[in-house]
Amino acid sequence: MTVHFPFQNTYSALPANFFARVAPTPVAAPRLIKLNRPLAIQLGLDADLLSTPEGAEILAGKRVPDGADPIAMAYAGHQFGHFVPQLGDGRAILLGEVIDKGGVRRDIQLKGSGPTPFSRRGDGRAALGPVLREYIVSEAMFALGVPTTRSLAAVVTGERVQREIAQPGAVLTRVAASHIRVGTFQFFAARGDTDGIRALADHVIARHYPHVKDADQPYHALLAGVVARQAELVARWLLVGFIHGVMNTDNSSISGETIDYGPCAFLDAYNPAQVFSSIDEMGRYAYANQPRIALWNLTRLAECLLPLFTDDKDRAIEQAQAILGEFPEKFTTAYQAGLHEKVGLFTARDGDEALIQDLLDAMAKNEADFTLTFRQLGHAAGDEAGIADVRAQFTDPAAFDEWAARWRERTALEPQTSAERKAAMHAVNPAFIPRNHRVEAVIQAAVSNDDYAPFEELLTVLSKPFDDHPQYAAYAEPPLPEQRVTQTFCGT
Repeated sequence: MTVHFPFQNTYSALPANFFARVAPTPVAAPRLIKLNRPLAIQLGLDADLLSTPEGAEILAGKRVPDGADPIAMAYAGHQFGHFVPQLGDGRAILLGEVIDKGGVRRDIQLKGSGPTPFSRRGDGRAALGPVLREYIVSEAMFALGVPTTRSLAAVVTGERVQREIAQPGAVLTRVAASHIRVGTFQFFAARGDTDGIRALADHVIARHYPHVKDADQPYHALLAGVVARQAELVARWLLVGFIHGVMNTDNSSISGETIDYGPCAFLDAYNPAQVFSSIDEMGRYAYANQPRIALWNLTRLAECLLPLFTDDKDRAIEQAQAILGEFPEKFTTAYQAGLHEKVGLFTARDGDEALIQDLLDAMAKNEADFTLTFRQLGHAAGDEAGIADVRAQFTDPAAFDEWAARWRERTALEPQTSAERKAAMHAVNPAFIPRNHRVEAVIQAAVSNDDYAPFEELLTVLSKPFDDHPQYAAYAEPPLPEQRVTQTFCGT
């Protein structure tokens, strides 16, 4: 039987300057190394057929499925603050869109499937390491409850790609609510193409924000919707210790999903100034800078939409500023609510924010592990003996003792039992995250030894990050000094 994709292609029906039609470049010997079977089923695809050699050929770009309309999307972007008027999909090809079982339209895109007109002298390929990293981290983010693109499959191509050294080639099949970015709007704005901006905005409203279609000012409402989703998204990043690493406007999704897992990483020891990305030399995208950068990116989006607001430019700017001005409160509300949950507070009282900030300050000063401190604090909520495990995270345990006394006083003001508090805290504080050293170890096993058992095991652990897995307890531990990852790389 033939693998069938029930494609519906609305983006490729937009004007021709929105994309370039281009087919994936065939590869030598595709081999499926991972299929996300639950996601395939959710998309209405036949997971068994996708697991066949024909399925591997489709997922590697060697064979184009019926109904596909392969395109590389055009976009621009600010990269580390510097504007590039044309970027586009240089190594990714959108096969088409499907409607999943929940009625949601989803893109299916091949990443690493060969050069496109936007490749800018690149080879359009992907190395195995970055493909595995994106598969692991995107699926972990999904399990953590963070809006994200998903990974449907990873395939090795049977070819080598040249980076610093020759590496195995691979293709990731990525699934997204869409691949429309702030940079997509910037592409048309840079060309003074107001008709293009309007067509794109109308498409985005129909696809992602249909509730604003009949608003008195639909384009204002669109900007407000994107602002709200980005505020919520970045708050969730911070609450799990995630650092995107390359928050360029072309990596800022209009749908509110996390997209493009290049030099991303998770905090081990809590440090608001932490940077892992090897290309972020000035710390622009450091952990604590992410809310500020999200607002900066949204401001660039607002600039693109100004011609749709009103012909009076000054009035349009004033309206955009009012909408953008809602971001800080929306972010702070989401972030503080999440922090309350992380420390087991069910209500809000005066002094709570200061109490929580004092914990974060003590964690930073004492190099406490971000994930373990909050997880073990949940154990301490249920059992006083658990305090010892939290204290062990601090280089000066006395710094935690002073805070813990105040925390006990505060939680005593609420009616929940210790068991209820522990359960609530464990529901938001993961035991397992994609520790950077674990991800690197998985990549090394695959690249050096063609061994995917560590990859599979890590995916198993991360699929249920809020559960205790005694048999996998080592995966919760921070790295030893010699295991620490100090830099991550984008892999292009």
